[in-house]
Amino acid sequence: MRFNRLDLNLLVTLDALLDERRITRAAERLNLSQSAISGMLAKLREYFDDELLVPVGRNLELTPRARELVQPVRDLLLQVQTIVAIDPEFEPANARRHFKIATSDYVINVLMHRLIPVIEPLAPHITIEFMPQVEDSAEKLRRGEYDFLIIPEPFIAPDHPHRPLFDDRYTCVVWEGNTKVGARLESVEQFERLDHVAALLGWPRAPTYDSRYLEAQGIERCVRVTTSDFCSIATALIGTQMIAIMHRRLANELSRRLPLRLVHTPIEIPTVREFLQWHEYREKDPCHRWLRERLIEAAAGLAA
Repeated sequence: MRFNRLDLNLLVTLDALLDERRITRAAERLNLSQSAISGMLAKLREYFDDELLVPVGRNLELTPRARELVQPVRDLLLQVQTIVAIDPEFEPANARRHFKIATSDYVINVLMHRLIPVIEPLAPHITIEFMPQVEDSAEKLRRGEYDFLIIPEPFIAPDHPHRPLFDDRYTCVVWEGNTKVGARLESVEQFERLDHVAALLGWPRAPTYDSRYLEAQGIERCVRVTTSDFCSIATALIGTQMIAIMHRRLANELSRRLPLRLVHTPIEIPTVREFLQWHEYREKDPCHRWLRERLIEAAAGLAA
């Protein structure tokens, strides 16, 4: 199909080139040959009367004109995808969709066991893929690569719809055989003196919500073990004299499976609120809205 002399199929190639900035990667992404992508790039250069991608050293960089095209082209393709995906006669039992949800293992452990049993019988052909939270998760949402983010409030992207899901507080956790800690930590000094297990998430590694707060308060921990997710913090504590800060809901969940004790801490870390976020173009998609509603209902049950 052509519009103003432009083959609209070329916009898919243009989007891949603007994103990947490599002919080889764009070819792999679109499952086409490099020569085919090169031919399409030549047509795009002719249409826009611009080089679009130019060699700078060993890399290709976007021209000013190409940088102006990045968001409009992506928005146009997202609108097309949304129009194609919308089924005016949507029925959960017949829907065939695959959803990508970027969130932490903490949310998966405390919330998703309430969601999956609900949607399994109602929508047997809907599949869900949990994606790790990484630095560019918000960008992947903007580009339509992720359907949902479930993230703490400070990390919400302000330009897309979002809803609060649930709140949680923090607690200190130790192995049940820990002899250095009783029912409570007596002081901040004791908290700083003991060895800690902590998490750094994503890539590049980023401190967690609680770690950021402790650092901002000038509280220095002696971190002996660093993990890449929340649940492995609990595993690392077993058999040691170390301590860890953990979401209370997750700590309660894991203490039913592992020999752990929850311990009162003299440090009051602010409540964390987890939010559900999605792209504005998915707002009126019936299937997307149906899954949103199930997520919100699952979180409401969790809060209760």
